[in-house]
Amino acid sequence: MKKRIVQIGLIILLVIISGKSFAQTQNEQKAPVKPALLVIDIQNAYLNMMAQRDKEVAMVNINYYIQLFRSHGFPVIRVYHYSKQYGPEQGTPQFEFPTTVLIKPDDPKVIKTYPDGFNKTDLDKVLKEKGCNTLFLCGLSSVGCVLATYIGAQNHDYKAFLIKDAIMSHKEDYTNQIETIFDAVGPEIITLIVENSGK
Repeated sequence: MKKRIVQIGLIILLVIISGKSFAQTQNEQKAPVKPALLVIDIQNAYLNMMAQRDKEVAMVNINYYIQLFRSHGFPVIRVYHYSKQYGPEQGTPQFEFPTTVLIKPDDPKVIKTYPDGFNKTDLDKVLKEKGCNTLFLCGLSSVGCVLATYIGAQNHDYKAFLIKDAIMSHKEDYTNQIETIFDAVGPEIITLIVENSGK
């Protein structure tokens, strides 16, 4: 009889634990999407190295996405690259984004020295402080720092997406291949997500 009671007790305990585990999984799945836009390395020093068509299309679209995210109250994070060996020196025009880019001085700014924007920077801290869990990446280069930061985002447990026609590289074909391989998303999907995300 005691053995039977113990067995029933264990079954009840397993059901309770399974129920909690299922409930926890459900709660995790229901966490609201809180997006951020990462604008990566579109510095004057690097833009001239990009394929002309990539640059023309991407720069227009980057401004569109900056306005979209900002109009819905989501952060626009500026990411800059600096190398002690190659520069560009901070405070110089070559280090800055073009004046046509719709960034603001109060947009969070991260300066990196590795391709991955998360490597030895405070990017993860900035995003956590903003409560962001879903990242949309634009900028350059699609085969370099954008791709490295995309992988870094995955390694830090963020949902990450490359933005179609808002990334660029030195060869247009390379950009197209990266967009295809990594399922870059376009304006319809991004607008839908941003408009229906929690703040």
